[in-house]
Amino acid sequence: MRKISPISSSRKALLVAASIAALGITGCANKVSYETTGSISRTAPQQSVQQQSAKTVAEMSSGELRNAVDAYGRQYEANPQSKQVGLSYSAALQMAGRNEQSLAVMRQIAIAHPKDRDVLAAYGKALAAAGELPKALDTIRRAQTPDYPDWRLYSAEGAILDQMGKPEEARALFQKALVLKPNEATVLSNLGMSYLLADNLPAAERYLRAALQQPDSDARIRQNLALVIGLQGRFEEAEKVAAGALSPDEAKGNVAFLREMLAQNNTWSKLKEEEQEG
Repeated sequence: MRKISPISSSRKALLVAASIAALGITGCANKVSYETTGSISRTAPQQSVQQQSAKTVAEMSSGELRNAVDAYGRQYEANPQSKQVGLSYSAALQMAGRNEQSLAVMRQIAIAHPKDRDVLAAYGKALAAAGELPKALDTIRRAQTPDYPDWRLYSAEGAILDQMGKPEEARALFQKALVLKPNEATVLSNLGMSYLLADNLPAAERYLRAALQQPDSDARIRQNLALVIGLQGRFEEAEKVAAGALSPDEAKGNVAFLREMLAQNNTWSKLKEEEQEG
């Protein structure tokens, strides 16, 4: 098996640009997305009986997401030390791209719950989303206990290491997480995104397909799988996959936008040139 070398900065930028093109059009995602781990709720606060079968935050349109952020914000203002409200509010803010505010919320929740591993994992994720990767890594590692390890913390640490350009270390941690929690969708998804950033699209597709088959998979996993399929030029198949998470028009628009972006930027030619140069 060919060893996959760490992705170059220019190649990584091309793939991230492709992910923005494929996912950003929905208003629900704006970058390569690692999955939230742990018991952090991604379900919007319920406003009516009709919403009790509500979408998760990951499945919402931009308008629905704004409403969810507003609702969680009111709950947080009323009870700023509530663990579950704080975790949910922070997660919704991250989905909306408001990473600095998400981090500010998690700082307050971490002060109120300094030894809670769910909180520390979410705090580390918020630090990473805000670009503070060394602090994020330190926070996650302090929360882990060797005698009783937490799969969620292994997964969170792996996601941070991947963003720091250490894919082999990251994948070793994802595998440790899977030993503790076999077939966990969020960990399989993180593995898939790790291979996407390494430009190993077949491996990325394999793990994302496995993640999507799990009962706890969500819309972001489906959209990331559609992205990986589209990046391999299988646009019709990508549209069908995306249609499971988006409206038909949104799925078609995403794939058309991805196709146009790849054509305009000559992405695959650039990737092949780097492959030959390497």
